[in-house]
Amino acid sequence: MQKIIITLSLFVASVLSAQNFQGMAVYESKTSTSDMASNFRGNREITPEMQKTIEERMKAMFEKTFVLTFDRNASIYAEEEKIESPGQQGGFRFMSSMMGGGGTHYKNVKDKLFLVDKEFAGKEFLIQDSLPKLDWKLSGETKQIGNYTCFKATAVRPVSQSDFRNFRRKKEDVKKEENESDTKTEEKKEAQTTNFMDQWEMPKEIEVVAWYTPDIPISQGPENYWGLPGLILEVSDGKTVILCSKIVMNPKEKKEIKAPKKGKVVSQQEYDKIVAEKMEEWREMGRQGGGGFRMGR
Repeated sequence: MQKIIITLSLFVASVLSAQNFQGMAVYESKTSTSDMASNFRGNREITPEMQKTIEERMKAMFEKTFVLTFDRNASIYAEEEKIESPGQQGGFRFMSSMMGGGGTHYKNVKDKLFLVDKEFAGKEFLIQDSLPKLDWKLSGETKQIGNYTCFKATAVRPVSQSDFRNFRRKKEDVKKEENESDTKTEEKKEAQTTNFMDQWEMPKEIEVVAWYTPDIPISQGPENYWGLPGLILEVSDGKTVILCSKIVMNPKEKKEIKAPKKGKVVSQQEYDKIVAEKMEEWREMGRQGGGGFRMGR
């Protein structure tokens, strides 16, 4: 067995040392939408059949496939293109983009740089910043993912205020909803019409659990995750789980790994501020009855 492991390690090392080494990994990303879907419940204008359709569309919309193409120093991570369904139009499409979809993530672990092209509120942005360095805590715990033995690592990271995958219902609103009587008067129901965004909050930080394989000694992973002694095959990031489903080493057709260039260049902090200001603008519009995000009663 030791001879087999040594032989495999030498083979992988020789592959990685090749001048034109490249790899490809496919990831399936799933984000829990139970909190968001629950906001539609209780709306007298939405029938149980409509509620079921909304929940099914939201679930499908937040189940995405991404492809990571990497070499020794850089990678690109982009959502797999698919035909847009009717459920992804309008507001659903906007929500999908705010939940981690769209755009190309480029990261260069040698230069400690990342770029992401994003479209928001009809404008194109190019986020350019230093790669976030997480304080990974390595564990001896292992599990098998496909043919690869993976090791566990954990870290705590601040939540980007422009990534709405970790949006959650305010605890006081959830508690209030649970304690409300089913015998409310129509007047109370009418008074309950609220701005969707007033019911939500963003946590300041979350714990990340990653599983990496030293069998592929590349410091890469999905999205902006990196910095471990092996390719990251699985990430549990708050309400999102990203799992590798396929790996191809040195594919026949090589893909150019280049940074995106389209959009107004901003830092991550600047982009977060732009999104926060626009969301607050929409919040005020909703409060004043001028549109914005208004869901449920």
